[in-house]
Amino acid sequence: MTQSPATPLPSPKECRRLREAKSLSQAEIATKVGVTKETVRSWESGRTTPRGRRRDIYAKLLATFAEEQQPAASAARRVGSPLLERSRELGEGRAQGTLPSTAKSNGRPTPHAVAVATPEPPPAKTLTPAEAFDALCAACAPALVRQTYLLTGRRTLAQESVERAFQLAWQRWPEVAVDRDPASWVRAAAYEYAMSPWHRLRPAHRHPDAPPAEPADRAFLDVLMSLPPAQRRTLLLYDGVGLDLPETAAETEASTPATANRLLRAHETIIEKIPELAATPDALHRRLSELCKAEKLQPPKADRVRTGSEHRARLWTRAAIAFTALIIGATALTLRTAPTHYEPPQSPGKAINGVPPRMGPAPLSYEEQSLHSKLRNELSSGPERLTPQAE
Repeated sequence: MTQSPATPLPSPKECRRLREAKSLSQAEIATKVGVTKETVRSWESGRTTPRGRRRDIYAKLLATFAEEQQPAASAARRVGSPLLERSRELGEGRAQGTLPSTAKSNGRPTPHAVAVATPEPPPAKTLTPAEAFDALCAACAPALVRQTYLLTGRRTLAQESVERAFQLAWQRWPEVAVDRDPASWVRAAAYEYAMSPWHRLRPAHRHPDAPPAEPADRAFLDVLMSLPPAQRRTLLLYDGVGLDLPETAAETEASTPATANRLLRAHETIIEKIPELAATPDALHRRLSELCKAEKLQPPKADRVRTGSEHRARLWTRAAIAFTALIIGATALTLRTAPTHYEPPQSPGKAINGVPPRMGPAPLSYEEQSLHSKLRNELSSGPERLTPQAE
């Protein structure tokens, strides 16, 4: 019996964007679908996916939100600037092989249409998965390494985090390739790995890295490292990368009010310690960019990332196969040597009055040794009076 295919759903970030565009909370969506608020939060973060009847209800609700937003988007596209409308007219004229009569040539109006030979566009080249991944790595890796350095303050950890993030992206490339923003997917994976608390237990990360050479950069980096990790990540995404508040909240898996609160607290701390950053609105963005450019970090190479990812996948696959074989062998040995019937345990012995305890062999006493020697020295064939004597 074949199962019907699951109802398609947008990506978790798109689900959250559609909900926030309707100014609805997660609790309101949960009430409409018939689940809890925590379940909706898990759906929007990508940790879980809806199934069955709730998936159909959730998909229809999101489709309704998307249909309601399409007229507004089309109206916004229709209300364009005159220059945009003029460019569209010129583009349509070129596509038909003529130019509009109102087009100007050398500063004078053209009295009639002029025939133009439009060459056919070259066919679009279809990229292979490896080529598409290499293009993504070449475009995002250099900036992402510097951003991760601002997040952790460690150069080696930043390079390792970005390399691991791209390895994970190559392992899940069918999922990443169709994502609405692959760069955001890789950035979130790199940030999650870099901010893992388990790095504190590594011997290589017990001591801090060498500080920047410039005193101003050193002071600014110290202020960044003094912020809590959640505030530091929010500040880097909003002021460094340039995301807006809802996108920052979606990438950090937090609500929009909580993200705004973290951002305000981070700004207050930085402005309190470095007052000159409050001079202009983009002063903090420029300062983060300058600190990024001051560090010469080597981004990972795409071919090395793909090779390392494939080698890591093979290693884990073989380890899983070996572990499974070990479990199967241990289970088979247990079944082979286990008893087939129940054997009741023997009760412990009890002392009985009037019966001497059973004695085992023990060393002879002095009297017993004397008797033993005497008997061995005597003749064994009978009493002496019955033994014939030689005359």
